Amino acid sequence: MPRRRNVLVIGSGPIVIGQAAEFDYAGVQACRALRDEGHRVVLVNSNPATIMTDEEVADAVYLEPLTATSLEAIIARERPDALLPTLGGQTGLNLAVDLYESGAIERYGVELLGTPLQTIIDGVTEEAGSRSISELEHERDTMLLDLLATRARGEREAETAAARVVQGNA
Repeated sequence: MPRRRNVLVIGSGPIVIGQAAEFDYAGVQACRALRDEGHRVVLVNSNPATIMTDEEVADAVYLEPLTATSLEAIIARERPDALLPTLGGQTGLNLAVDLYESGAIERYGVELLGTPLQTIIDGVTEEAGSRSISELEHERDTMLLDLLATRARGEREAETAAARVVQGNA
């Protein structure tokens, strides 16, 4: 089993009721998959009215302003190994860039998971346009599917092992 990691997930912040529910859903599924894989999940979101901020979804939940300053303070306190910014929409992407530019990513040795930083930077600039945002969304979806596939593979292996024990072939 890979070593247990401490992963910081950035939520999307304020959303309009009935809109952007996919950020909350994707965030909840990512937190569950990470926890199922044995990782510790620290979630930061400024919006308490999301399923993502339920205490059962993450190991630690911070209801804080989504600013580089507040995130750096949480990084200093929690010392995450990795940061997953791609589930919070534009807010998470912008914060990843801000944390990189402030030096916080390097200062605390935090690995950026999912979309490479340069891709995020290209996607949030005006010149990159909507094509890059679509690419970012594709990369996020691919990462989530990979996490879920890994989880399903582990469940199948456990079922096979259990069947062998029942059959006396262990």
